[in-house]
Amino acid sequence: MLCVAFVLGCNLLVIGSTETRRFETVAAVPGRPVALVLGAGLNADGTPSGMRADRLDAGAALLRAGKVRALLFSGDNGSIWHNELASMQRYALAHGVPASKIALDYAGFDTYDSCYRARRIFGVRRAVVVTQEFHLARATYLCRAMGIDAVGIAEPDWGKYGNGMMAEQAAREVAARVKAVIDVLTRRRPPVLGNPEPIRAASS
Repeated sequence: MLCVAFVLGCNLLVIGSTETRRFETVAAVPGRPVALVLGAGLNADGTPSGMRADRLDAGAALLRAGKVRALLFSGDNGSIWHNELASMQRYALAHGVPASKIALDYAGFDTYDSCYRARRIFGVRRAVVVTQEFHLARATYLCRAMGIDAVGIAEPDWGKYGNGMMAEQAAREVAARVKAVIDVLTRRRPPVLGNPEPIRAASS
């Protein structure tokens, strides 16, 4: 009973603390200096997955609309066979995003690491988090816990990627939200830090 209560409490905390910060359209999103675009897997040929491509498209749309001034791509570059950042950058450049507007975080191994590094390494203070609806509450919660004034953009995702996949992702989020709360409470330090150049305008 205690375990169930703890899991439920963590999920309610994450969802409840971010429910007013979700937007479905670019036009509705409040302006921020930076969009934090989170990774979401690769196809077998190295191209972005459908979820990742939608995140990249949304980031580009925010940039074109003047809602943000730069894009921070964060993902897993754990091996030469799995380089999320190179794939994200190629896709964005091919879709008209200027290279000067892109910053790359090669050590965003999970959402906590991405949010931690966005604030502590890249100097981001205000951001739009770009992901899917199932993931947005956790991503926004973690960014806010790191000291980032974060809002999020995500379209409804059920029916878009296959309901089997969404059911799997929704179940995974229940446990992932618990881990997010524990990471925040314990102030877990990401395994890879570093000192890249801060993103210009990230702190304004």
